[in-house]
Amino acid sequence: MHIRIELARQRLTLLDGDQPVMACAISSSFVGSGTEPGSMRTPTGNFVIAEMIGHGAPIGSVFRSRQLTGELANPHSPEDQITTRILWLDGIDAANANTRSRYIYLHGTNHEEQLGLPTSHGCIRMANSAIVDLFALLMENPSGTRVYIGV
Repeated sequence: MHIRIELARQRLTLLDGDQPVMACAISSSFVGSGTEPGSMRTPTGNFVIAEMIGHGAPIGSVFRSRQLTGELANPHSPEDQITTRILWLDGIDAANANTRSRYIYLHGTNHEEQLGLPTSHGCIRMANSAIVDLFALLMENPSGTRVYIGV
């Protein structure tokens, strides 16, 4: 299985070969795409999922520094909370090799109403139910799943 993310459509598709397994709305960076450290841009190109974090955590659980805080997401908070599950990306192209050190994830969000719009701070935000489903589908291959992010 592999993941394809289309920034122009704000869409993620999980594929098994050429067959779609699931698809959902996402939210990428509000400042566009790019790989510069500190830019808050969503990187593009080829990636691998380096770590899957949050297995079994309750839906809406908040993470800080990839650790559960014991809090539940607050949809009214202006904070861009990382919730439910984390799929930590590692860039495999020369241009995006810094992705892991930039802490770029696919993760749940407390701002599900913004999905379909580029409003994140660089990560790929997903609905909490969608990240749970994606995580479960990828559990058979807990790391190493390929991800392509294109404009």
